[in-house]
Amino acid sequence: MVRAIFGLLLLVALPSAAWAQSGPADNSLYGTPSEARWSPFSAVLPTCDDPGVLSTITGRFAQTENTFWGGNHAIAGFDGVREIGFRANGLSYIPRRYCVARAMMDDPRLPADDRRRMRTAVYSIAANAGIIGWSWGVEWCVVGLDREHAYAPDCDVLRPIIERSIGQYKWLADYGLKARY
Repeated sequence: MVRAIFGLLLLVALPSAAWAQSGPADNSLYGTPSEARWSPFSAVLPTCDDPGVLSTITGRFAQTENTFWGGNHAIAGFDGVREIGFRANGLSYIPRRYCVARAMMDDPRLPADDRRRMRTAVYSIAANAGIIGWSWGVEWCVVGLDREHAYAPDCDVLRPIIERSIGQYKWLADYGLKARY
């Protein structure tokens, strides 16, 4: 009887011990890129200075300004467009390209000398984030004109997670690790 009990325990313990010693599974959620899952994403995204992306931001800004805020602000153009991160949150998340640019704002209510003003525009381009998940989509924010504070403070929510975290720790600036804006 004792031999049967030990045999049964050995039969149960050996496979579980072998499985525990084998290490992490190769096909885990965080080790698999989002392109290789059963419902894959495409990491082929337009660049930050793509005319389609910039015109989408310009058009949606004008529509939001006219519909909800009754303002006369308009984006006249972009300058200094640069990428601040690509898939910066990890391979297992939705592929995103993080960008920042200087937006030339036009306000016809101001005098001719003060009509043009530069503001920072922060935006992210995400895969399958367009209408009904078709193609890429853009989330954008213009610093100082985020009136509903959706991306507060100062549009930091649209930046990569690591860049937001580095900016919080003042002692990292001593080592030159503070994120550049």
